[in-house]
Amino acid sequence: MAKKTVASLQKGEGRTYSKVIKMVKSPKTGAYTFKAEMVPNDAVKDALK
Repeated sequence: MAKKTVASLQKGEGRTYSKVIKMVKSPKTGAYTFKAEMVPNDAVKDALK
């Protein structure tokens, strides 16, 4: 299934998006979690702030 997702992102508008993964610290437990999201290439720097 992952191959189909990757293959579909390589065609057409899929190349205009990037996957951004951020490490976020939980205020309650102090543990780190990872938050992944797909953002347009133009907004990558804004998504990392």
